Amino acid sequence: MGEFNEKKATCGTVCLKYLLFTFNCCFWLAGLAVMAVGIWTLALKSDYISLLASSTYLATAYILVVAGVVVMVTGVLGCCATFKERRNLLRLYFILLLLIFLLEIIAGILAYVYYQQLNTELKENLKDTMTKRYHQPGHEGVTSAVDKLQQEFHCCGSNNSQDWRDSEWIRSREADGRVVPDSCCKTVVPGCGQRDHASNIYKVEGGCITKLETFIQEHLRVIGAVGIGIACVQVFGMIFTCCLYRSLKLEHY
Repeated sequence: MGEFNEKKATCGTVCLKYLLFTFNCCFWLAGLAVMAVGIWTLALKSDYISLLASSTYLATAYILVVAGVVVMVTGVLGCCATFKERRNLLRLYFILLLLIFLLEIIAGILAYVYYQQLNTELKENLKDTMTKRYHQPGHEGVTSAVDKLQQEFHCCGSNNSQDWRDSEWIRSREADGRVVPDSCCKTVVPGCGQRDHASNIYKVEGGCITKLETFIQEHLRVIGAVGIGIACVQVFGMIFTCCLYRSLKLEHY
């Protein structure tokens, strides 16, 4: 009877090992996906970060990159811990899983909270950012972001093209008689911003605030979904780790 129970326990341990190994393979790929989303946000979708008053959007992307790197390292550690059947490595693996779980939950919560606050932040700050920093020394990033925003989303100004009347640059000699930046024009040529007729600029299409808000909210949904989704999957990894830990005999030194 004792021999049967021992074989049964061994069989259970082997099954748990392969379950945990399969989880680690999927977990490593998930880490790659998390890191890719973070890098994608930073490298390709960060053009408009300089237009945001809060750094929360940037912080969520950095958290995902860090979490993705740690996930990939942890996946390798998990494989070693599983096949070497070392309880001390399993303990370390569980702690790392818990740490990553918390990081991704934080990223998901930050994305959700910022999603709710984004409309208020843009209403309070976007117009001032565009009119006070556009074409001003030391704010080249804002200038580039505003030009790209207006061209990519076919809009002009924060709420409408009239916002540019308050622009420090438009009222200066450097504007050379422009009433809006050239990036407001439907066909951009030097000096086209001197004429603000609807046939020339994005006047009836409205301001950029709603379009920027929609753009950022879409990416916050992706960040939040990835963070929370991978965190939920990790719960199974922690459960498998605990089961394998309990099934192994204490190590002998």
